[in-house]
Amino acid sequence: MRVLTHDGELIFVGTFVYWKTSFSSLEEKKKVVALLSGGLDSQLAVRMMQKQGFEVSAVAIKTPFCDFDCGRGCGFEIRERADALNVKLKTVYLGDEYIEMLKNPKYGFGAGMNPCIDCRSMMFKAAKQHMEEIGAEFIISGEVLGQRPMSQHGPALKTIEKESGLEGLIVRPLSAGLLGKTIPEEKGLIKREDMGKIRGRTRRTQLDMAKEFGIENPPNAGGGCLLTDPAFGLRAKDLFSHVENPTVNDIDLLKIGRHFRLDEKTKLIVGRNKDENDVIKALALPNDILFVARDHMGPVSILRGENLEQHKPLCAAVTLRYSDAPKDSENIVTIQHSDAISEISAKSASESDYIQFRI
Repeated sequence: MRVLTHDGELIFVGTFVYWKTSFSSLEEKKKVVALLSGGLDSQLAVRMMQKQGFEVSAVAIKTPFCDFDCGRGCGFEIRERADALNVKLKTVYLGDEYIEMLKNPKYGFGAGMNPCIDCRSMMFKAAKQHMEEIGAEFIISGEVLGQRPMSQHGPALKTIEKESGLEGLIVRPLSAGLLGKTIPEEKGLIKREDMGKIRGRTRRTQLDMAKEFGIENPPNAGGGCLLTDPAFGLRAKDLFSHVENPTVNDIDLLKIGRHFRLDEKTKLIVGRNKDENDVIKALALPNDILFVARDHMGPVSILRGENLEQHKPLCAAVTLRYSDAPKDSENIVTIQHSDAISEISAKSASESDYIQFRI
């Protein structure tokens, strides 16, 4: 015997009874993919979609220059953020292909050496691949209209969609009420009245939303990737103008120390503290030369390039300059080149000896 109801049917088979639900109640949640940085805006975008009944899967992007979707300072806690949001997380590293793009970005650079439009396009391409793998409907991000000058104004957002092959399939929940219709909206998957209308760099609305969604200790606004930092941008420009094919190792060295361009092919980096000294030693390659003051606390310096021998005396003197060695007397500097260790006697350099080489 069958008894029909408004949302299914009660079926009697002999002495057994079971419930057969209707098709609509068995339908799985619609899936979306979120670009997750660990910053507040991307977390809010996830919560907004979850509130509307979507199953959210997150993708976190890391490049040699920034932690996960340019959420500077957020990379170390990205998994904790994903756990708090109750979303599955896939991490993607853009390494050599990102460096290759940086040599000649199609849409140029911002105020520093930041190729924001090309960078965002690469990130969305990675998210698109995951979207297709899991059968998601569209992609969301925490981008806010007008928040970043190069990549978050209307024309730039459209360019990024086109370049990533996602025209109409990127939803930016925090500002979608101010943007054009997307395919999900046209299909009735989302409603405009459920979308935000946030514009600009103020965070007041986001902080109120964080309280509403129970996001505790919301992170401070990210400073963007390292390439937006003027000082780091100068180092990066110097590297790419002097080295035809920079490596991730070269870029990791950009992040630490004092940098000196000694000639077109040769560069000196001087550590500023113990942590940086340790990193320099870890990054040293067989052809590099390391300098350390033998009898005094001070930096580890690394000389990299092609004309190494001729620069040894200056590098030893600069290493002493940043050490505790007396400035007015000869001191010993230990030199390590591959497996060979030697020593050189030098006096601490005066500022006029090296300041012209400082990047």
